Amino acid sequence: MKTIRRLIYGEVISSIALVALGFLSLFYFFDLVDELQYIGKNNGLAGLGEIYQIKHALLYVTLLVPNHLYELLPISVLIGTIFVMARLAQSSEFTILRTSGLGPWRALRLLLGIGLFFVVFSFVVGDYLAPLSDRTAQLLKGRYQNSITVGQTGAWLREKKAYNSYVANIKILTPNNEMQGVQILEFNNQGFMVSITKAPKAVFSDGNAWILEQATRTELAIPKQSAGEVSSSKAPPRVNNSEIANYRWATDLTEEMVSVALLKPDRMATLDLLNYIRHLDANGQTAQRYEIEFWKKVFYPLSCLVMVILALPFAYLHFRSGGIAGYVFAGVMLGISFFLLNNVFGYVGNLRNWQPWIAAAAPGLLYMAASLGAFSVLVLRR
Repeated sequence: MKTIRRLIYGEVISSIALVALGFLSLFYFFDLVDELQYIGKNNGLAGLGEIYQIKHALLYVTLLVPNHLYELLPISVLIGTIFVMARLAQSSEFTILRTSGLGPWRALRLLLGIGLFFVVFSFVVGDYLAPLSDRTAQLLKGRYQNSITVGQTGAWLREKKAYNSYVANIKILTPNNEMQGVQILEFNNQGFMVSITKAPKAVFSDGNAWILEQATRTELAIPKQSAGEVSSSKAPPRVNNSEIANYRWATDLTEEMVSVALLKPDRMATLDLLNYIRHLDANGQTAQRYEIEFWKKVFYPLSCLVMVILALPFAYLHFRSGGIAGYVFAGVMLGISFFLLNNVFGYVGNLRNWQPWIAAAAPGLLYMAASLGAFSVLVLRR
């Protein structure tokens, strides 16, 4: 059994590595072509004259490789395993292995072992390597574009406290973790705005606080209305304006939370997603999108197990002549359909307000049912 395991594992791993290398090379080329438009442009920090060069573009697209590997790993596992199983069936090697005692359930356990290896590998890449490299890539590019931002208005964060609530808006986060275009809106428990604080620049400080430099603070003092006073004669609020060189705002919004708000949720680590979901729930904000991405982070590595189960029936197909290109093409189509269905269910689940774990697990469950059905019809009943 050790010889059979060594044979199949060696063939499968080398085939998956070759498929993954081909996909990554293709995506690397596409990313590099997309970056050519920025080469030679001086979008760097004022006065430093830093120019985005070809070496920076090469480093940037290289840092995107781990994220592409995480996304393409289940497809690569499926195509690589199908290629090996179909080739073994074509050369009658798998028939020899069957006569040597490799039954269907033993073959399934054998492939589940290699699938479990890729589950762990996918989790490590997606939870540790990909978020780190993607953040480094954004900081690298932000060094020459002088900004890391999302949308036209930047990131919005909310924080509730005992008596007041705050809404913070950060338009730009620079590569050295300096916030630009900051404004903080303060509301009382009745929902009335009581102050607006704006600053062109802010930095994170020790002790859970932000330091807003050259801040402009506007306080709205709403006069209290007596019991017999008519609402139409209510006096307008008094406005007090003040300028503060260094305004310290005590907050639990950490540097990590601001970074999370400016990064794509599918490129965040599982623990960061969980902490941000808890922050949104504690402040009465919807976390549907982030909850779906959290559960996708949990279930996506497990799809490698589904892929090896789906590939096993190809070893029991019988054909006398012709290549295995058709079976490999079928594997490509199955992998692409899984990738598309996984994204579609995420968007539909967010729009239709599905349970997050259902939206994330549905594609894997559907393909698991198809895999077990194919295994039952093509393997067990023959």
